[in-house]
Amino acid sequence: MSANVIVVVAAVIVDGDGRVLAAQRAEPAALAGGWEFPGGKVDPGESEEQALVRECREELGVEIAVGERVGGDWPLSEGYVLRAWLATIASGTPEPREHLALRWLGPGEYYDVEWLGADLPIMKTVEGALLAD
Repeated sequence: MSANVIVVVAAVIVDGDGRVLAAQRAEPAALAGGWEFPGGKVDPGESEEQALVRECREELGVEIAVGERVGGDWPLSEGYVLRAWLATIASGTPEPREHLALRWLGPGEYYDVEWLGADLPIMKTVEGALLAD
């Protein structure tokens, strides 16, 4: 992979009931209103897992425990790649500090929101794992 690729990380936060946390984008305008997994860009000198923890603290006000990675590299726009991990909330209650809304989606509700194009295949992969348990 090119050193010029910017890595964006996403936390697939799952609770004990098989629900996943979806976050509604506030910006940029082209993505506003779409639903995604919380996360963001990895800062220089930061591991991908550290970025996940930081982003969830900043965006949701929670501490997370990072679990296993979901799939490989998910394509984003040119020069960006998305990497996702399963996570659980270690402490705190999620609040939409940088999003329009948050929503817990349980089995049968996973597609009740309009997922952004990059996040939809991740949800499909996670759904397979959650329903297999």
